[in-house]
Amino acid sequence: MMNLQRRRRGFSLIELLIVIAIILIIITIALPRLSRARMFSQETAAIGAMRTIHTMQVQYYSQYGRYAASLTEMGPPTSGAPGPAAADLIDGTLAAGTKSGHKFTLTGNASGYVINVVPESYGNSGSRTFYSDQTMTIRQNYGQEPATINSPEMK
Repeated sequence: MMNLQRRRRGFSLIELLIVIAIILIIITIALPRLSRARMFSQETAAIGAMRTIHTMQVQYYSQYGRYAASLTEMGPPTSGAPGPAAADLIDGTLAAGTKSGHKFTLTGNASGYVINVVPESYGNSGSRTFYSDQTMTIRQNYGQEPATINSPEMK
């Protein structure tokens, strides 16, 4: 009778292997979806950063009478008070040109500016590239080719 109670206390090796196999199957199914969701959230954050750049360009223009020519002009100053060379309108990470797994490039002059955004790791941090200018219309390109003014408008 004592042997019978001992056998019923725990799980057998077969039962444990079946549970592990089921867990592995669930992980195999869930991981690609999790990766796509993470990539989508990084793209959404990059689009939000582009909108922030647009807003801060308007503010920069109202303060200094021209658009910022680079992200560093909109970023925090290394020392001293904010000014046209470092207006302290965006955070240091974005001013350095990377955020949310994407690389940001800003080129500007007195009459306008262009923002280009590409994933740091195509297929991992993003599957689209983005383009925008002073019109604030965001354009996208599915693929590794950088989006341009001729790319489809993001809806």
